[in-house]
Amino acid sequence: MDWARQGQGWPHAERSRQVAVDGQRWFVQQWPAPSNDAPRVLLLHGTGASSHSWRGLAPLLAAHAGVTALDLPGHGFSDPAAGEGATLDGMARGVAALLRQIDVPPTLAIGHSAGAAIAARWALDRPEGLRALIGLNAALLPLQGLAGQLFSPLARLLAANRLVPHLFAWRAAAPVRVRRLLAGTGSTLDDEGVALYGRLVADPAHVAGALAMMARWDLSALARALPQLRTPLHLLVGERDRTVPPADAERVRVLLPAASVSRLPGLGHLAHEEQPGLVLQRVLALIDEGA
Repeated sequence: MDWARQGQGWPHAERSRQVAVDGQRWFVQQWPAPSNDAPRVLLLHGTGASSHSWRGLAPLLAAHAGVTALDLPGHGFSDPAAGEGATLDGMARGVAALLRQIDVPPTLAIGHSAGAAIAARWALDRPEGLRALIGLNAALLPLQGLAGQLFSPLARLLAANRLVPHLFAWRAAAPVRVRRLLAGTGSTLDDEGVALYGRLVADPAHVAGALAMMARWDLSALARALPQLRTPLHLLVGERDRTVPPADAERVRVLLPAASVSRLPGLGHLAHEEQPGLVLQRVLALIDEGA
């Protein structure tokens, strides 16, 4: 997406800028820390979303912490990933390079869905100063059953066809279809949230970025590496999530018994957009506990 042409009315435009790292532009939103000893929080959105998904939570969190949110490669207003940049490892390396460039190392990373996998992959390299991870409806494990067998091959097939993003954007942009897509996550968003997702899915470049990410995504290696994760992991689980099965949190605990699990009653996959105040309470409680 083109910020100059499409950025009007975007949430928190005054906190937004674009940062070039190794020839790639990243879209970044930042709130300064309220004090020198306040935590610094990194927010990573999931596949098909953008930094807009934190529009409610980020300013609430900014009263207690420094906050950095970004658009992942190929999403929103960030450039598409080049080469291996759309893989899980590539995105983790890209995020690490961006954080070095802006020189605001986080003490806490909050990842939603696939964003939690990026945060975990990055944390496995044990970045200095990172004290904890919070996975919000975290997609950390491969899909089970037939869906897991078909997901990556189907995504690769769709991503290889240059017409697919244009066709999808054309069909999905209708408000009724956007609402249907969002309802499939188990979440109910307000009109602003629906409209913002509508702007994203109507843009073929954003759709292509999401498809490229899905086509290159492989969580099997991350699942094998999770037992080596030394950064404390806290899972916030929406009980109505229809995208990442809530039972996956217990699958993660089999691999990482020290992980904590906290349920979010009545909320779906986009819990932080449905009830940012409730998610803030859970995050602040974890920070008070040392996260």
